[in-house]
Amino acid sequence: MSLKSPILTVVGAGPGDEDLITLKAIKAIESADVILYDALINETLLKYASENVELIFVGKRKGCYAFQQEQINELIVTKAKEKGHVVRLKGGDPFIFGRGAEEIDYVRQFGIQTYVVPGISSALAVPAYQGIPLTKRGASESFWVITATTKDHALSNDVALAAKSTATVVILMGMHKLHEIVKVFYAENKRNTPVAIIQNGTRDNENVGIGYIRDIQQIVNEKQLAAPAIIVIGDVVKQRAMLDSIYQEVAQD
Repeated sequence: MSLKSPILTVVGAGPGDEDLITLKAIKAIESADVILYDALINETLLKYASENVELIFVGKRKGCYAFQQEQINELIVTKAKEKGHVVRLKGGDPFIFGRGAEEIDYVRQFGIQTYVVPGISSALAVPAYQGIPLTKRGASESFWVITATTKDHALSNDVALAAKSTATVVILMGMHKLHEIVKVFYAENKRNTPVAIIQNGTRDNENVGIGYIRDIQQIVNEKQLAAPAIIVIGDVVKQRAMLDSIYQEVAQD
């Protein structure tokens, strides 16, 4: 049993670029006794951890779970009581389809102090890195952020609702349901709606496909796009800004 008070801090690691993490997140990593980290984080962030930290991979890769969610919940409690400060490091923002709230609810039952450090969500940052504004006057007044898959592994009904609107639609975890998503937008006569699919957004190995509802599946095949990727649907994709020169200037500074 640790002499330290058991603490859980759920930390958002940002969308992938290691520079897109907050100072508060780095401070949490530095002070951690144990870090439970997911597959989508940039593992270079672990360099901020102390030499004595215990690192535990609890993520999912290609459908294979290192731990089930119930096991992760129990592990957090065990490690917090055993060692003190547990950091649960999650990609993007832990409260946007990250199950961070579920983990906090669970551990609070055991009298463990809990904190959250918000992260930059991939839903916002990944399109921005491609010069795609989720809202722009005259093109889109709002945006939806949807997970493609429900708890029952079905396509979310919100996709159909969003397809009826003029809003930008950002779909996370949707590559394996792309065919179904395309059918939904076809049903709303939106075959000519622009689409961007961005794989490994903000990372060095980022891969992008730009097209329309009518041809995006062909483009995915040609570009060999796969998960993890974000799907952006809407007229704002046509508003894509050219940012190459900006990146080059920043890199030279």
